[in-house]
Amino acid sequence: MAVDGGDVKRYVTPARVGIISARVMRTFRSRALRRYFEARDAAGLSVPNVSRIGRMPRVLDAASRPEHVNLPGYHFHALRGARRWSIRVTGNRRITFGWDGGDAIDVDLEDYH
Repeated sequence: MAVDGGDVKRYVTPARVGIISARVMRTFRSRALRRYFEARDAAGLSVPNVSRIGRMPRVLDAASRPEHVNLPGYHFHALRGARRWSIRVTGNRRITFGWDGGDAIDVDLEDYH
């Protein structure tokens, strides 16, 4: 399925994410985020809105390019220096990630402040 700029929103809706079988996220830096993504175990996640953080890795997993995560409310942006990107979870929490080919790598949950 080819995805252009106009299809991104429809492509990464929760209903569509549920039918994606190939995993895009290869590596995690955050053990707690990996555990939550794989087993829905929120232990170790120190964020007030666990359901919001649950949607974000699923969207990232469904994306085929970093720009596909550029959705309203996610405050997607490239980080200076390293080839990494960021999306906002809460006021000071971010999910950061790198990209290698078609896969997200080194997915992390960081406190910016």
